[in-house]
Amino acid sequence: MEIAWAEFTPAASFAGGAIIGLAALFLMLLNGRVMGMSGILSGLLVKRPDWPWRLAFVIGVMAGPFIFMAVTGAQIERQTVLVGPLVYVAAFLVGLGAAVGSGCTSGHGICGLSRLSPRSFAAVMSFIVSAVITVALVRFLG
Repeated sequence: MEIAWAEFTPAASFAGGAIIGLAALFLMLLNGRVMGMSGILSGLLVKRPDWPWRLAFVIGVMAGPFIFMAVTGAQIERQTVLVGPLVYVAAFLVGLGAAVGSGCTSGHGICGLSRLSPRSFAAVMSFIVSAVITVALVRFLG
């Protein structure tokens, strides 16, 4: 297996991680809420009085790459990883995993680990093991 060093961007990765961490910190400080995307989205699907900040968060997540491109002039390369019916199967499995695991990768991985939650640690380890197995199967099968 060959490592693509040209794609290794430690400064950009650190900056992105720092921005995500600050967003999680400010959401916790200002709203007392954990920055987990599945919880934020599910709160939009039901009638809740706190929907405005949830909608603003989701819009910000979707607008972020476009704002980045406008500010920096950079182009983001798009790659299609999966097409066809498997996209829907994968999306269903991700949603099922978030429901069964009581949260998603952002909630457990960013906020749960920073709070030293044993449940989040177990969830993140299961995410990593599942990802390694999935990559191995996809590379082996095709």
